[in-house]
Amino acid sequence: MNTGTDTSTILEVRDLVTAFQTESGLLRAVDGVSFDLKENTTLGIVGESGCGKTVTALSLMRLLPKPTGQYLNGEIIYKDRDILKLSPDELHEIRGNSISMIFQEPMTALNPVQTIGRQLAETFELHFPEMSKDDILKESVAILTKVGISDPDRKICAYPHQLSGGMRQRVMIAMALSCKPGILIADEPTTALDVTIQAQILELIKDLQKETGMSLIFITHDLGVIAQICDEILVMYAGKVVERAPAAGLFQAPSHPYTKGLLSSIPKLDNVRKSKLDTIKGIVPAIADYPDGCRFQNRCPEVFEKCREEPHEILISAGHYASCFRLTEK
Repeated sequence: MNTGTDTSTILEVRDLVTAFQTESGLLRAVDGVSFDLKENTTLGIVGESGCGKTVTALSLMRLLPKPTGQYLNGEIIYKDRDILKLSPDELHEIRGNSISMIFQEPMTALNPVQTIGRQLAETFELHFPEMSKDDILKESVAILTKVGISDPDRKICAYPHQLSGGMRQRVMIAMALSCKPGILIADEPTTALDVTIQAQILELIKDLQKETGMSLIFITHDLGVIAQICDEILVMYAGKVVERAPAAGLFQAPSHPYTKGLLSSIPKLDNVRKSKLDTIKGIVPAIADYPDGCRFQNRCPEVFEKCREEPHEILISAGHYASCFRLTEK
């Protein structure tokens, strides 16, 4: 987590709307998302599966599948350039070099029939075509060493299935950092890893951020992880941001009923033994089934008549916003 005073903005997202063409029509998976990412800070995006977190991340790099994925509205401003308006050549220049991504599942993101070394080398060849094979080998070994892979000279000849889940995730981090990006997007980087390995990966990411000064967008459904690593948090539900705040403010004074539900579902040390954990009733609706008005209304314990209308962001405190009609009553 950043503790410095540099607050200049490196990425601005304004009213981003992305959708998928389906048999049911054009369905909005991300609907009006806005946020700023500051230099050398970590922004956490949290929410249940199906809330639009990964689609938001893919949209930032224009990686939605074509032709079904479409960008309907908004701006993604990186260094005064709108990513949504860039040519393919300009996009190639930014992807990897300026903004890089660790994908959700390393076993499917890595090519199973190519060695780790071959896949790392491809990254260097694409972005630094002037590099010699010897230099690429040296850089590949160096980046594997940096992410904590022991015996990198041997591991570089291994195939993904020959490495543990934690090692595969470290390889993904190495590939993402190979071009020294200014922004790293980490999509559920600790999913399916045991608790000890999760802690190691989080510590590695924090150390690398401190060393390189990169900004980080960290996507997860785990609020415990968010608390450890993030400076600011976006809470997403059904394609919308329902609350955004500095990390400390969100945990001390959650304002949206969905955020309260997420926090109350976390196991606590003072819980009565063998007692049931709090849960949020129901599930995230499918995109085609989003209700009109507040999208959380079908699961909300505080729902009332006004919730049939579309809520707007309300300022709670400095940098802390939430979209809920109940907040206007206070």
